[in-house]
This record gives sequence, C-alpha cells and structure tokens, in this order.
Amino acid sequence: MSDASIDALAAALDLHTVRVVRQIAEHGTLTAAATALGYSQPAVSQQLRRFEARTGIALVERVGRGIRLTESGRVLARHANAVATVLEAAAGELAEIRGLRAGRVRLVAFPSASATLVPRLIAALGAAHPGVAVTYVEAEPPEAVEAVRADRADVAITFSYPGDRDDPHRASARGLDVRAYGDEAMRLVLPSGHAAAASDVVDLEALAGEPWIAGCPRCRGHLLELAGAAGFAPHIAFETDNFVAVEGMVAQGLGVALLPSLALAASPRHPGVVTRPTARADVRSLHLVTARGAERVPAVGAAIAALESLAPR
Repeated sequence: MSDASIDALAAALDLHTVRVVRQIAEHGTLTAAATALGYSQPAVSQQLRRFEARTGIALVERVGRGIRLTESGRVLARHANAVATVLEAAAGELAEIRGLRAGRVRLVAFPSASATLVPRLIAALGAAHPGVAVTYVEAEPPEAVEAVRADRADVAITFSYPGDRDDPHRASARGLDVRAYGDEAMRLVLPSGHAAAASDVVDLEALAGEPWIAGCPRCRGHLLELAGAAGFAPHIAFETDNFVAVEGMVAQGLGVALLPSLALAASPRHPGVVTRPTARADVRSLHLVTARGAERVPAVGAAIAALESLAPR
C-alpha cells in the first residue's frame, strides 16, 4: 500500500470509530456498544456507515439477526486498546497539569488483597488525590490479567508461585507490563496444641503424616510441589477457598494448612491456631500488571506509587 493510501486511511480513522469498534468487540452488539458509549444505536450505525463510505472498508457484517466484526474490524479492535491507552495518557497528563483533580483507576486483585492492600490503597489515593475515582473487582490472577488485556482494568494485583505451571505472567501477560511487587511469606497453620507448634520454624517433612486442608487450585498446586520436594505426597482431607474456614478447621484439629501471610492478615486470628514459618522460608511472589505505558496516565501512576509504598516487605 502506498504512503498516500495509508495517509488517507489514517485521516478517515477518527477516534469515534475506534471507540465504537472497541465497544462492539467487548459487548458483541450494536445496542450494548451504544449503551456503553452513551449514544443511540442509530448514531453508532451511522458512524460505521460513514467510515465505510469514506474508505470502502466494512467493519461489521450481519450474521442472522445480529452483527459481528469483519476481519478489518477485528484488526482495528486489536489496536483499539493501545490507542485508548495513549489517548488516556495524554488526557491524564493534562489532568496532571491541573493538579490531578480528576481521573479514574480500575483495580482488580485476588481475594486476600481485598481485605488488606485494597482498602489501604483506596484510602491513600482518596487522601492524596480526592478527585481520582477508584473502582474495584475481585478476581484470581488469570482472570485479573485478562481484565487488563481486555481494558476492563488498569491495574491488577496478582501472585505467582515458584514453578507455577499456570503462571499468568508468562504467555497470557505477553505485551503487558509486569512489575515485581515483593514476596509474601507462606505460613503453616497448626492447632495450638500441635507438637510442631513448639518450634519456631517447621520442616514440612514433620507434617508428612497429617491430613491437610488445601485452598484454591493454584495454592493447592504449590502445596503439592513443596510436599513433593520434601519427599511426601500430602493427604488432602478438605478443600476450601475460604481462609477463615481453613483456620476454623485447623482449630478443630481436622488437619494442618499452608496459607499466605495476606490471607492470615485478612481476618482475626482464630484462638485455636498458631502459625509458623516453614524451614525453607517459602514465599509467593506478588506482581502489578498494567498495559504498556499505563503509568504515564497520572491517575494510574499515582495508584502504582501508592501501591508500592504499601508493598509487603
């Protein structure tokens, strides 16, 4: 394609069309896209027809009673998030000149961060930048990374384990920025009268014959990996994602567990349990995931700076 043809397409490709295609890709229908943009459906249809008339390129096609993006529409949708990020960065820099009196941050994080890091972040941002609005959705790391990729979130707080086979920070995070956010210590949770509770640190091998209470699938995978390295396969008697329930089961003598520090900090300590570090000082790693260059959007940059000041040490 000649430079002149490229220039003509670029001139025809206005921001409004990019936004329309982006919302159709996300919501799947003209009606939902129009609602998300705050426009009427006829206005959205007219915008698409205007672009086709200027360029000869159709961005949507009819399928039965609905519509779908054409190949050209999918190409444009692929670039839409990057375009939006750049434009938000520009708008954000203008807001920064005005003193960051406006802006928004869409945050997503895993459950134990919901009761620990997230409230502190929202309070810190509210105190420093009261004009910045924060929204929050809870999700496990794979879904959180996908939310950033699909532009449903600006910042994701995620975790990964050493040797994690389902690490959201490999292929699924390609093209995104992944910042190391510190390490979170793992703790063994034992009944208060357990013989191992007398030790300051506990070797996993000492608990080889115990029933175990396991958490989320990825946490359970980490337990299996650590136990395998210690030379045994743990007998998992119960499984629950509810870390308060885990402590309650341990307190009743139903088993022992391995929980990350944030999960333990997220609820009052059960009087019937004690926690001990593992002899190998096992940890899981925390991360901040954003779109490339998102920190240039002042509200997002302020959120990242606030999170880094709150990072586990």
